[in-house]
Amino acid sequence: MAKNKIMVVDDEPHLVELVKAVLESNGFEVTTAGGGNECLDKLKDNEPDLIILDMMMPGMSGRETCEKIRENPKTKDLKVAFLTVARFSEIGKKTLEKMNVADYITKPFDNDDLAWRVKKILG
Repeated sequence: MAKNKIMVVDDEPHLVELVKAVLESNGFEVTTAGGGNECLDKLKDNEPDLIILDMMMPGMSGRETCEKIRENPKTKDLKVAFLTVARFSEIGKKTLEKMNVADYITKPFDNDDLAWRVKKILG
């Protein structure tokens, strides 16, 4: 069976490495990007099963990156989950629904919870 491919996008290298290690130890294939532009660039040649996207990044925010993913016919249906320190209000959660975001995972996260949520998203 092919491994699920996940792209982790965050501007904090230590966090990217942590998420990558947790996911790889749970059997996922992981690619990484250090920001929104790099993510969009890598999506030209990669089609991950899930993108885990930091909300707050310099340059292009996670939200802007997600909007660009949704605008592109080739990537519009990709599963996206946000990884963020932000806590969302009910209005914020409705916005995420409109953006077709599968989940949001708050930092700091529990490694087992992260793996469980990713498995749940990918079904």
